[in-house]
Amino acid sequence: MNKIAEANGKLILASMSPRRKDLLTSLGLEFEVQPSTIEEVMDPDLEPQQLVLNLAQQKTEDVFASLTRRAVHERLLVLGADTIVVLDGKFLGKPVDRADAIHMLKRLSGRDHQVYTGVWLIVRESNGSVNATKSCERSTVFFRKLDEREMEAYVDTGEPMDKAGAYALQGIGAALIEKIEGSHTNIVGLPIPNVVSLLRNCGYPILGLP
Repeated sequence: MNKIAEANGKLILASMSPRRKDLLTSLGLEFEVQPSTIEEVMDPDLEPQQLVLNLAQQKTEDVFASLTRRAVHERLLVLGADTIVVLDGKFLGKPVDRADAIHMLKRLSGRDHQVYTGVWLIVRESNGSVNATKSCERSTVFFRKLDEREMEAYVDTGEPMDKAGAYALQGIGAALIEKIEGSHTNIVGLPIPNVVSLLRNCGYPILGLP
C-alpha cells in the first residue's frame, strides 16, 4: 500500500464475486478481498430493499468483526454488497440444475423484472470510532421473447448456473435482454455511483475528489 492509500485507510471488499472485484478495480482503487464465511439468513417477510440491505449488512459485519480482532490501529473500510433478482414479488436465486435454469428463463422471457443491490460500508477510524452507511439501488431489466432452443443453448454454456435469475448481463446473457432502466453496474452486482458516493462521504478520495 502506498503512502496516499495508507492515509486514506485500508479498503476491504467483503465479497469473492469476480464481477464486484472488477467493478471496484475499474475505479483505480487499492483494496483487498476478504469474503464473508457466514451462512446468509434470508427473511422472506422483508421488502426487497430491506432484504438486500440486511444480507449486505450480515456479510460486511462478519468480515469487519474478523478484521478488528487484530490489535491494529489503522483506518479500516469494509465494503460489502448483495444482489437479488425479483419477479412478481418473488426472489429468484441461483438455479439448482439445468432444468431449473431453463424454467427461470421461461418465466423471465418477454417480461421485465427488478434487480436490487444493497451496499453496506463500515468505517473504523484510527481513533477507534466506528460508523456504518448504506445504500440500495434498483434497476429494471426487460427480456425479449426467447425461443426455447436459445434458452437451452444458453444454459448449456454454463454461464447461468451460478447467477441469480439464471443470466449474466455482462456475459452471453446480454443477448437475451431488450433494454434496462437504471444502473447497469447495479445489475452486474455493484452500483458504482452509490459506492463512489459512500466512499467520498467518508473522506475516501476517488478520481482526486474526497
